Amino acid sequence: MAKTRRADMFTADGRPSDDDPREHGPTAADERTTLAESLRVARLTVEMKCAGLDAAAMARRSVEPSTMSLLGLIRHLADVERATFRVLLAGEDAPRLFGTDDDRDGDFDGAVADPAVVAEAWAAWRAEVAFAEEFVARAPSLDVTADDPDNRHGSGGGSLSLRDVLIGMIYEYARHAGHADLLRERIDGRIGQ
Repeated sequence: MAKTRRADMFTADGRPSDDDPREHGPTAADERTTLAESLRVARLTVEMKCAGLDAAAMARRSVEPSTMSLLGLIRHLADVERATFRVLLAGEDAPRLFGTDDDRDGDFDGAVADPAVVAEAWAAWRAEVAFAEEFVARAPSLDVTADDPDNRHGSGGGSLSLRDVLIGMIYEYARHAGHADLLRERIDGRIGQ
C-alpha cells in the first residue's frame, strides 16, 4: 500500500472539520459577503501555513537564487494590503511598510530571523487586514471605484471597482498560499489543504 502524507496536514485527516477555522463561514450569501469570505479564507490559509514556526523557520529561504520566505510573504502581503486598500481605494498617502524605491524587494530582503522582525511583520499585516475588512464593510457598494493610472493593480491603467480589487486580492493570496505550501513543506515536511 502506498504511503500517505495525510498525517502531516494541518487538520487531522485533510477534510473539513471543527478544527479548521476556514470551514465555518457563511454560504449561499450575497456577492459582497461571498467575496469577503473568500478573501478571509485565503488570508487564513496563508496564516495557518506559518503557525507554530519560530523566527528562523519563518525567515528560511526557499532555494537559491530566490529570497522568498514565509516571513517575506507576510511582509509582502502587508504591503499589498496597504497599497490596495489604504492607498488605492481609501486615497491615503501611506508609504510602503517594508520596501522603498531604492529597495523594491525590501519585503523579502529584510525578512531576517529575528523575533522582533517577525512580530513587526505580523502586527503590520494584521493592521492592514483590519483596515481592509473595515473598508469593505463600510463601502456603500462593490461598485466603488478608484483610479489606477500607473497600472500597479492590474487595471490596464484605468479604474478598478472594489469588486475587482477583492477578486484580485483573492488571486494574490491564492498564488502565495501555493508558495507557502512549498515553503512550509521544506521547513518541516508539513503539508496542508
